[in-house]
Order: sequence, then C-alpha cells, then structure tokens
Amino acid sequence: MSRARADDTKKVPGAPSSPELPFTTRFESIGAWVPEQRLATADLMAQVKMRFGLDFEGVTGIRERRVCADGEDSYTLAVAAAEECLSYSSYAAGDLEMLICCSISKFKDGLSTVYEPPLSLFVKDALGATKALTFDVGNACAGMLTGVFILDSFIRRGVVKCGMVVSGEYITSLATNAIPHVETALSTQLASLTLGDCGAAAIMERAKPGRAGLQTASFMTLSRWNDLCIGGPCAHAPGGEMDTNGRKIHRVAIKALPPILEKALRECGLDYGDIDYFIPHQTSMQGIESGDRRFSKYFGAHPRNLVVNLEEYGNTASTSHFLAMYVWLKEQRFKPGERILLIALASGVVIGVVTFTMDELAFRYGHENPVD
Repeated sequence: MSRARADDTKKVPGAPSSPELPFTTRFESIGAWVPEQRLATADLMAQVKMRFGLDFEGVTGIRERRVCADGEDSYTLAVAAAEECLSYSSYAAGDLEMLICCSISKFKDGLSTVYEPPLSLFVKDALGATKALTFDVGNACAGMLTGVFILDSFIRRGVVKCGMVVSGEYITSLATNAIPHVETALSTQLASLTLGDCGAAAIMERAKPGRAGLQTASFMTLSRWNDLCIGGPCAHAPGGEMDTNGRKIHRVAIKALPPILEKALRECGLDYGDIDYFIPHQTSMQGIESGDRRFSKYFGAHPRNLVVNLEEYGNTASTSHFLAMYVWLKEQRFKPGERILLIALASGVVIGVVTFTMDELAFRYGHENPVD
C-alpha cells in the first residue's frame, strides 16, 4: 500500500471517517517529568535475596529507573509534567476545557491515596485550569492512552476544542514492597522490580480542516485474563503491591494483539509496514523484542523504527508512551508526515491501539537534554 502524505490527493489519514464525526484531533504538545533520584538495577537487585542467580538487567534491559524522593508523589509529578507540557503549548492553563487524570497511583502528600475529591481536581487547581471539566480514569498501564481515546471522542464530536490528558505515577513502592518476597524468577512480584516513577501530559486540540492527526484510537479488554495482574494496597508496608503472572500475560497479549491491530489499521487505511515509529508499552526488552518478532511475522512487514527507553527509565506504567515520545521529540527524531503507532498492553488484559501522523509538533522541541 502506498503511503499517503498530507499533500496527497487521496484522503488524508486521520481525516474524519464519517459525517457524524466532523473534526480531527491532534497532539498539540507533550510534556514529561521524572524525579532526579536514580536507582540502578544493580543496587536494587543487591537487596533481593534470590535462591538462584538472575541477570535481571540483561533480561529486562533496565539499567536504572527514577524514584521519588521526599516531597514527590503522583500529584507533584502530574503537576510538573502538565506545566512542562504547557511550556511547549500555545495554550495557557485557563484555555483548557477538559483535564483527564489517568494514573494508576493516586498519591498526594507522600503515600496518602486521594479518592474524593479526585486527583484531577487537585491538578486543575494547581495549574489554574479554571474552566476545565475534570475527572479521573483508571485503566492500569493503558490509562493515558484511554484518556486519549476519551478526549479524542469529545474533540471529534465538537464538544470541546482542547484539553489535557495527564498522569503522575509514583509506583516504586511496589518495587520496595516486593523485595522481601522475590526469591526466584517465577515470583509473582518480580515484575514490580521493573517500575520507575514519572509524570506525563499531553494537550490535544481540534486540528485544522483537512489536516492529519489521530487516525485511530481503539481498545479491547480480554476480561477472561483479568487475574493475571492484580494490584492493591500493601498489607505490611506503606504503598502498594502487585502480583503478576508475567510470562502468561505476555503470551496472551502478543497472541491476541495482531488481529486487533490489523483491524484498527485497516479502518484507517494503513498497513503495518506503513508505520514509521512503533512505541510499545515499556515492559522489558525481552518482552518487547518477542512481541516485535511476532508482529513482524504476522504482518510480513516491520515498522521503520522501534522506540525503547527502558534502559534509563524502566517501566513507568501509564506514562511510558508519552515519556518515550517526549524524549524523542526533544532529540528531534520525528519528522512531519511520519506515522506513529502506540500500543498499550495492560492488566485487564487491556489492548489499546492509537495511531497518529506527526505534524508541526515536531518543530516545537530542540536539541536539549530530554530530562535532567
């Protein structure tokens, strides 16, 4: 299939597919924020008393991750990421018409969980987004892409013109609480050791008529496998804990995903080989490479680039796609007209597919250190 670009005479990918949805959505700006404090995998694993040796860094590809210090939590990370996003935006906080908070962790003032009022309201007040409708969404590691799906629908239907999707993930308490329980490579808490803290935000807006933008945003939940990853409050320490059947959830996801992805791409007139940048959920290098081989065999094609930032940041849960995009935007790796595929694989089991065409957003970011 030939690649239709924005100046082609054929239908522009991302243009409205039906008269009921007359508008197109685009990413107007993206921001991310990580704590300064770093924790090396070698130092983390030195605390784990395993019966048998495991090259955890070699298997996961994670050299280090960022962890919150005193005074940092889900709320502060979300606010910092939102402010960073606004610094690259043509909008002020007061212009936002909707703000969706999508984090798994809802910690404020340390490890105190916020339920009511929701975290989104605290973020709104901190930013001064006075006219924004706010609510929280929880969908595990697919949270931010779920927020994109929801805000895209509001924009395409003409309900709002612009809004923000934001998340602050203070999740390294899961790793801290897992340390005493991980004894073998089959431990159900082993996956908790991959996690890192991060905040991320994206402003979405109504695109100008005829311009490319989001092409598809679709999700499916395979609820039969809902018990493969379960998180909740920790009974013996502050924060949370998570039990995961990592191998099985990976097998289920990569087996189910290709036909779902194929359908999503077909609906917007794309083939897998048309994708310039594939950004998967940042779980482990072994898992990402296994999935990439499976998809390439299924489709008989391969995206031009595979985006991975695990080495420095680990698995930052719902923020992982936008942290990866932010880093590559700052490094000026994207060019207008390139097609980008975001894949969510989350507990539930949730599979999400978002595709969009890069536009002038690529020019807003310069050659700077991505995150300090």
